[in-house]
Order: sequence, then C-alpha cells, then structure tokens
Amino acid sequence: MSGKVYLIGAGPGDPELLTLKAHRLLSQADVVLYDRLVGQQIIEMIPEQAEKLYVGKAKSLHTLPQEDINVLLGKKAQEGKTVVRLKGGDPFIFGRGGEELEELVEEGIPFEVVPGVTAAAGCAAYAGIPLTHRDYAQSVRFLTGHLKDGTTELPWDELVHPSQTLVIYMGLTGIESISQSLIQFGMPPTMPVAVVEKGTSKDQRVFTSTITSISDVVRDNDVKSPALLIIGEVVTLQEKLSWYGK
Repeated sequence: MSGKVYLIGAGPGDPELLTLKAHRLLSQADVVLYDRLVGQQIIEMIPEQAEKLYVGKAKSLHTLPQEDINVLLGKKAQEGKTVVRLKGGDPFIFGRGGEELEELVEEGIPFEVVPGVTAAAGCAAYAGIPLTHRDYAQSVRFLTGHLKDGTTELPWDELVHPSQTLVIYMGLTGIESISQSLIQFGMPPTMPVAVVEKGTSKDQRVFTSTITSISDVVRDNDVKSPALLIIGEVVTLQEKLSWYGK
C-alpha cells in the first residue's frame, strides 16, 4: 500500500512560525527529507524514530540532484511510509515544490501541501520593514536573483517603479550586478535597500544602505547566505519599526 507525501513549508527559521498542521504532521513522519534552509531548531523537532535525510542544495553544491530527490520521495512513499518533505520558507515560492509534486502525480502517489511563512514575509516582519505601506508602496514583487541558467537577467524595465517593493531571494551573489542593472534602468541611486541575513533566527542581522552602496556594505560586513534583499522606500521605516532582538 502506498504511503503519502506531505510537502511542508518550514518557514524562514524561527520554529514558532511553523503552522499547527506542519507541527502535527512532522511529529507523525516516518521519513523526513529536509533542506539546507530548514532551521536547526526545527530539525530537532523531527521524531527520533524517523528516518532523516538531508537533501540540501547550496550554490553549485548539491547533496542530491533535484531529479533524484523527486524519485526518492516517490520511492519512500511506495514503501508505505508517511513522508515529510520539509522546505525552508514556503514550498511554492522559489522552493521547487511544484517540480517535486509533478513527479508524484505521474506515479499516482497521494500528497498534501502545507504552506509555510515565506522568507519575504518572515524576514521583512522581523526586520521591521512593511512590504506594503500606503505612503510608500502599493505593490510588492518577489524575484529570484539566481535563475535556472545561473544568470541574473531579470525584466529590469518592469522593476523600476516608485511605488513598488522588490524582494529578491538568492540575490546575494549577484548583488552588485543587480544594483547596477536597476540603476541603469532608471532606479534612483539613493533608493533604500535592506539585506536581512538569517532572518527570524537568533543570528539575524539587518543592514540598510542605498542601491549604490549596498554591495560594499555586504562585503564589508561579510554577509553570508541565506540573505534576502528588500528594495524600496519602505526600507526607510526599518529603524523606526525594528523590534526583534530588542
């Protein structure tokens, strides 16, 4: 008899941001496949008797190729096991969750998706940056700075808008190129930018600057991944609204 796969968003780091449903299913798991971005405190919640499989991916360093992860999920479920696929943030926002589910559909394996707090919402909230604000931004756009072919070629002309907040996932490596491209397409050099490192965790650090100098700030402070870029006038509220760690 086939088991079932639960694709669960673990949130950006703080274990208390797990949903009640995610926590319940995690406690019932026979097998848990987890990513690099899943917080250590959440990993410690995995039942002792469950089989724990690390399948994390970093830039140019994959513990297991995505295609093999897809196959492994199906294989474990076909053994009749309750399988939890645990992903940092939300599995459907730059989490490749859709690719994994396509494989399960083809194999006829039942599954459920449990959404999680995406990094944009969690990191912005813990940094004190409202992604939308009546006076500053009436829209927000989520982007990835690391595309499938490794480039940072984004629709730059669509991204330069005075009332829009940009949130860029996986943009740390290409931050200088991203900044230069946005300025080239008309973004004011004084546009505020925040970098949130290890957001919502006890090690969170937040750095703010302008689009012109943010890459220098990142370099001078040795900012490491995971880090999220937030670009827009809403960043000016960060110091005023910051609360986490105080």
